[in-house]
Amino acid sequence: MSDTPRDDLDAPVSAPPEHDGPGLDFGAPAAPPAPVPAPGMGAYRVLARKYRPQNFKDLIGQEAMVRTLRNAFSSGRIAQAYILTGVRGVGKTTTARILARALNYEPMDGAPGGPSLDLDVPGKHCRDIIESRHVDVMEMDAASNTSINDIREIIESARYRPVMARYKVYIIDEVHMLSTAAFNGLLKTLEEPPEHVKFIFATTEIRKVPVTVLSRCQRFDLRRVEAGVLAEHLKGICAKEGVAIEAEALSIVARAAEGSVRDSLSLLDQAIAHGGGQVSAEEVRRLLGLADKGRVIDLFEALMKGDMPRALHDFRDQYDSGADPAVILTDLAEFTHLVTRLKIVPEAANDAALVEAERLRGGEMARGLSMRVLARAWQMLQKGIGEVQQAPKPVQAAEMVLVRLAYAADLPTPDEALRRLKDQPALSPAPGPAPSGGGGGGARLSLATATALPQPAPARAMAPPVEAGPRLSSLADVVALASEKRDLMLKLAVETQVRPVKFEEGHIELALAPGGNALVVQDIARKLTEWTGRRWLVSLSQDEGGSTLAEEKQARRAEREEGIRAHPLVAAVLARFPGAEVVDVRTRDDDAGVALPPAEEDAYAGPGPDDEIEY
Repeated sequence: MSDTPRDDLDAPVSAPPEHDGPGLDFGAPAAPPAPVPAPGMGAYRVLARKYRPQNFKDLIGQEAMVRTLRNAFSSGRIAQAYILTGVRGVGKTTTARILARALNYEPMDGAPGGPSLDLDVPGKHCRDIIESRHVDVMEMDAASNTSINDIREIIESARYRPVMARYKVYIIDEVHMLSTAAFNGLLKTLEEPPEHVKFIFATTEIRKVPVTVLSRCQRFDLRRVEAGVLAEHLKGICAKEGVAIEAEALSIVARAAEGSVRDSLSLLDQAIAHGGGQVSAEEVRRLLGLADKGRVIDLFEALMKGDMPRALHDFRDQYDSGADPAVILTDLAEFTHLVTRLKIVPEAANDAALVEAERLRGGEMARGLSMRVLARAWQMLQKGIGEVQQAPKPVQAAEMVLVRLAYAADLPTPDEALRRLKDQPALSPAPGPAPSGGGGGGARLSLATATALPQPAPARAMAPPVEAGPRLSSLADVVALASEKRDLMLKLAVETQVRPVKFEEGHIELALAPGGNALVVQDIARKLTEWTGRRWLVSLSQDEGGSTLAEEKQARRAEREEGIRAHPLVAAVLARFPGAEVVDVRTRDDDAGVALPPAEEDAYAGPGPDDEIEY
């Protein structure tokens, strides 16, 4: 250290030419030269950060939460801890910062005031809180600070009063990532925090947060933003940015975001960069790998009419344009769901997220298609999407799904087929021109040509008489029939759960054994009717009934073991080997149907009268 006075500190100091980094300057700095921006290194902020809400009025789709907080702040019922949950991109962290700003709001002019949700005029601490650099508002990422030591630091610092603001606010993002020890360490402070401390938690996995923590917090579930509201929000942002964008493109972006504001802004940012400041629906589809909505509707109409050549042609056109086969089927399933909704709730056509083609043609198809046909198409598409995603050649798998869907378009539903068989048992389709491409003729869709009414078919030859089924006389016969039909569940139930009371041809009365299931009676009646071709009535009786087949088998086995123990030869063996016991007794009947070699037969035959036994 030198004692020489530093008079030169008052003079401006400039960095040497070769020094481009920051330096220490204790005097008035000289005017720096205007920085020359490097090519492609502009200070651009993405839309998701540029248009992040600054107050509660900027939040969209969360009116219920804002109303609850406004009433709570007006009445002074401010909770000690809040937990915000919802899917990604709905504004959990942003809401936490706005809430911290509302808790510490103080007017710039120093006028007295308290916590307020009216944040139109920035207060003393607003800028620092928004920029995450306020000394009394601490943000912690629980994904990277999961241990009890991190929570211990919060507990220690919570004892001290805030430096500048009204409250110390701790914002813990992704709180579900905290360890069990960290949660337990936080419980006491969370339940009885100092009056100057507030906690705000945010999480996407609310089920992973312990109930002990949830019970100490006021919970707000941030909703997904509806597609119509999101499209209007994006439209306002495009107007501020001076970007020309088609309404259909806004609708596509809003749907692809699935209710996430951040995702929608990221997609919009990408679409603007892709289109060079002018965004069309076709460019957005190509960017996202989606199919043209109008072409999807054309494909759906061709399938419902059974026009297979046209359907395959439309599918190939979309695939050649860059649409993924699985995405095409997903769009078909989405349109099927839309038509079903329009059929049930016609007012759904007023949704702002729908394009004109969906609104008009979807309503027309909702009037022309039955609910059963739409439900069947939905099931086939859902199964087909999984097949396409796992297929080695998705294009071929998707085309086969479309073929199945087109051929099933004119098939009657099960109840319609039964009704036709009941009313007109001898009908066959009338001769006529085959539908185009061999697909189903569109009897379901009103836009398709109506099929001719069925005409009587020639008399069929008399069917040969049905062979009578097996005759049953006891529960043992039922068990044998169930074993023959390989119904092991019914076989086991008959052996262990029921006792015979009365057994006649076509009528059985049974009593339930302890622990038996009453539903087994219905299963026996249904299976016997199916197997024998005759109607069987099986009922429960209040009588005690006989023994179950399993009990009878166990009694015979015990009797047989007792008899074998009394045999002189076995008794001699048991006496010769202390501790030996008879484990099982088998007869030749037990091994019926199993052919044994002669040597093994002799071995199982036991000793003869002339055989000697040595010990």
